[in-house]
Amino acid sequence: MNNMNYASMIFAFVIAFIFTLAATPVVRRFAYVIGAVDIPKDKRRVHKRPTPRIGGLAIIFGFVVAVLVAFSRDDWTRQTIGTLAGAGILAVLGIVDDCKELNAKLKFVVQIIAALVVVFVGNIRVAFISNPNVFSEASHIMLPTWISVTVTVIWIVFITNAVNFIDGLDGLAAGVSAIMSMSLVFISISTHNYPIAIMGLALMGSCFGFLPFNFNPAKIFMGDTGSTFLGYMLAVLSIQGMFKSYAVISFAVPIIMLGLPLFDAMFAMIRRILSGKSPMVADRGHLHHRLYDMGFSQKQTVFILYAISGVLGITAILLAEQRFLRAMLLLMCVLIFLLIASTMGKNSFVHKVDAKHEEEDKHEEN
Repeated sequence: MNNMNYASMIFAFVIAFIFTLAATPVVRRFAYVIGAVDIPKDKRRVHKRPTPRIGGLAIIFGFVVAVLVAFSRDDWTRQTIGTLAGAGILAVLGIVDDCKELNAKLKFVVQIIAALVVVFVGNIRVAFISNPNVFSEASHIMLPTWISVTVTVIWIVFITNAVNFIDGLDGLAAGVSAIMSMSLVFISISTHNYPIAIMGLALMGSCFGFLPFNFNPAKIFMGDTGSTFLGYMLAVLSIQGMFKSYAVISFAVPIIMLGLPLFDAMFAMIRRILSGKSPMVADRGHLHHRLYDMGFSQKQTVFILYAISGVLGITAILLAEQRFLRAMLLLMCVLIFLLIASTMGKNSFVHKVDAKHEEEDKHEEN
């Protein structure tokens, strides 16, 4: 890698950070003008005051400016155009949703369309998976076209919604996305996939530029505009940056890297289905809600999940570098914590916590 590549990567991060940081106050004022304000109206929401929720527009702006500036002419490939085209569709969807609160089924259909744009315009697909048979000489299994397209669409749509699911506390989705982007950058550099590294750094810079306004107490939320964009970009970049390796662990690396939102989304959907509800209906059973209801403050909960995401990212990097034993030890530690946290219901804490929240509400009303 030459010095020009290093300069482009650093430049992408700095530009994304500066432009997002500068754009967020403007977007915050704009949100009040168009009525994109989140009003706390149910127990699922943790915040107590109306808060503008279209901050993802600043994240997208910083990211796009950074990519336009840092990319060379050779970097504008079919894959790049397809990726940004799909991102544009979800950006429009997110803005409208933050203003009008669209139906979940409609959003799901538009997300599928955006994923299909990635597949057919960008020619980005999960073309093969690692061979689970360790005794086989073949390291991978090629997928038929229709299976490849289906797997790719499911992956993009699921990760898009998974990141949206964790956007429940101030600074959580932005910080976790930045950490996951960092892991993606390290792996992309090690595999000499520099355009993906540049976009990963632009994504990370945008998240860091937004965090000063989003960290508790948040002055603005990213809304679906930001969370679906971040989830979509991480999903698509992970396909280009990691699924294309023929190594046995190629499929495991992005799954572990994105493990926190993946685990939370899978657990939420299973929990809702078992209780007879739609898997897309929002509730207060996510991991961050459980930690918060156990008595942790918002900041403590967010930092705990930052740490988990960081350990999972390090695990993914170690696994990509074939350091299996260390990776597995770290992964086991995280899984044990996640299982304990997810199975610990609110029963032993619910009365204490409810009383605490009621007292806080009465205090604010007074």
